[in-house]
Amino acid sequence: MTSRHGQPPVRVVDASMTLLNEVYRRPLDPGYAEAAARRTAGGSVTRRAPRVVTLLLLAAVLGLAIAAATLALRQPPTAAIAARQLLEKQIQQRTDDVAATQARITRLSGQIQTLQGDALGSTATELARSVQSESVAAGTVAVTGPGLRVVLSDAPATDPETQDPDARVQDIDLQVLVNGLWAAGAEAIAINGQRLTATSAIRSAGDAVLVDMVALSSPYTVDAVGNAGRLQANLARTAAGQHIATLRTTYGIGVDTSSQRHLELPGSGQVVLQYATALGPAATPTAAARRGAGASDASDVASSAGRTGGDGT
Repeated sequence: MTSRHGQPPVRVVDASMTLLNEVYRRPLDPGYAEAAARRTAGGSVTRRAPRVVTLLLLAAVLGLAIAAATLALRQPPTAAIAARQLLEKQIQQRTDDVAATQARITRLSGQIQTLQGDALGSTATELARSVQSESVAAGTVAVTGPGLRVVLSDAPATDPETQDPDARVQDIDLQVLVNGLWAAGAEAIAINGQRLTATSAIRSAGDAVLVDMVALSSPYTVDAVGNAGRLQANLARTAAGQHIATLRTTYGIGVDTSSQRHLELPGSGQVVLQYATALGPAATPTAAARRGAGASDASDVASSAGRTGGDGT
């Protein structure tokens, strides 16, 4: 084959190695080479920067939205907050009113005692001693002296999710114990600082126990003024003592009995009796009725009480 000028074609020495020479001269594909050149010139960074900024903005917006949703779920509605604040304010106000009224009662009780002493005078010494003795028995004046302390506490909860009524100290338990202490010879009794009188009532209200409409909670400290040894011995011989022992062994309720050299029991102020009805010889009250009236027969109370979770009526 001749060339266009009639000359025979010139044969290249390495014509058979064309492919290898091409790979040697241009080892990188043209497309890859172009991409590498753009990357070197900064074109790829310029094109990727808007994507990075967009992703950052989107992540920030999502984070703010999640934070706002979390705060909205944790924070109660405005109406609920206002109602709670109003309720707390009312509770605090009522508590202050009760404290002020109690202080006024204490002050007036002291004035009444002073007036009684002035009215009796020095010529009625025997009458004054009788009034003082009856005031101690009635629970209207504060007393101090040795005595016996019995602390009843709820049994440890095995499952916090469930509440066993039998594992808690109930109003009937305190009624039985108080009646047993009276029968054992106690001169004055108080529960968690609440002085008991002839008209005191021990009732239950949910998980709490009311003593003269004052809510108390476990542990219940029962202080009895008197001869501690005699009180403990007499209490152990009664059905009330057996009832307290059953609380400890069967229901796991804590019972801690200790002798105290010095007890201070507050006075309850003036006792107001609304009405009373004298029972005839044939009208014998039942054990349940005596429990509600604060009877001193601990045997009947303990034998008929049981632990049924009643209201002590």
